[in-house]
Amino acid sequence: MPTDPTTVPRCKAPRRWPDEPAQGGWYTDAEDAAMREVMDDSLSWRTGWRGTERITSFEDAFAAKADSRYAIAFNGGGPALEMVLHCLGLQPGDEVISCGLNFVGTHLPVLHQGGTLVLAEPDPLTLNLDPVDVEPRFTTRTRAILVTHWNGLVADLRPFLRLAACHPHPRHGPPVVIVDAARACGGTTPAGHPVGAEGWATVFSFETKKLMTTHGQGGMVTTQDDALASQLRRLRTYGLSRHWGTNQQLNKAQAAVGAVQLSRLDEMNAARVARGHQRTRLLEDVPYLTLPPTLTGGQHLYYRHNLLVPESWAGAGRDALMETLAERYGLGSIINDPPTYTSHDYIHARTHGQACPRAEQLAARLLCPCLHPLISDAEEQEICDAIREAAEQVARAFGTV
Repeated sequence: MPTDPTTVPRCKAPRRWPDEPAQGGWYTDAEDAAMREVMDDSLSWRTGWRGTERITSFEDAFAAKADSRYAIAFNGGGPALEMVLHCLGLQPGDEVISCGLNFVGTHLPVLHQGGTLVLAEPDPLTLNLDPVDVEPRFTTRTRAILVTHWNGLVADLRPFLRLAACHPHPRHGPPVVIVDAARACGGTTPAGHPVGAEGWATVFSFETKKLMTTHGQGGMVTTQDDALASQLRRLRTYGLSRHWGTNQQLNKAQAAVGAVQLSRLDEMNAARVARGHQRTRLLEDVPYLTLPPTLTGGQHLYYRHNLLVPESWAGAGRDALMETLAERYGLGSIINDPPTYTSHDYIHARTHGQACPRAEQLAARLLCPCLHPLISDAEEQEICDAIREAAEQVARAFGTV
């Protein structure tokens, strides 16, 4: 049975830096003022917390930012993805291709909506879904490709759009491309488009650890498709008295704060990218670590700063490095993420023995030490010194010096 490999650093010693930041961005007086204004506006029993104007304003601003015709707000990224897949109308046997190296919340909705999850390998450099491995996995039952901008590195969607066009479903036509952009809000694709402009639907999360947040939970879907936008609006509001639906609405306080966070997103992302690039520079002389590719122009937002240890350290050596960082230096890290079928029982039971050897091998080498834009330059130097020293200690233990 799968275990949870994200919990490898079992050291309970106090840590100066947590396994991962509890909040991805940060709040300012502007968010506080927006929240106070909404609270003052909502005290009366005649008004309460409903406020479609604020929500619509937030959606319009988000659509403009993403260069998309529509943006539809939800109370979470998970529910938003669930409803997008519901709109696809998956039937038994319908297949959705997605990268095995992923967050479990990307794959659970596929299974819950009745789809067959087809796992594919990550690209060894970007760790995003590898289009070369996707092509042979197409069948006459393929309905969608679900692409994740994994850990902030924005995937190139053009190969997947071309593959979909070349492998039409016999009844539904070309499979759709659905994008999980929970960790890449505000990014730019290699084609030069804002994240959210390409594909049938792009799903964003505003959960507390994400690049922007609406009081800890929230989500958005962008699309250029009129019918999809209309259906999503019905679904989140009990079907608007005509169809099946549920309640997945954002409230006006979240929308007000989200509008401020959106206006500051480029600033927060720029600080995160600068921190990610600085960490790469400070670690570039460590021979035991493979560092993330240094990309510019918003193509990598460093939701996580991925490190890969040598293949000979895979598993035990990586775990030793994480334990050393936690125990001796107070630096937390996380495996973000292992293959979903190895870490979640429900997914494991429903992927019928599928395996992605490359994903498993990369995951066994992966660790993501804590990174946040508000870490000071002095602290960042300490963190990188700790990583360097810990890597040397593990190298001696594994005879790779």
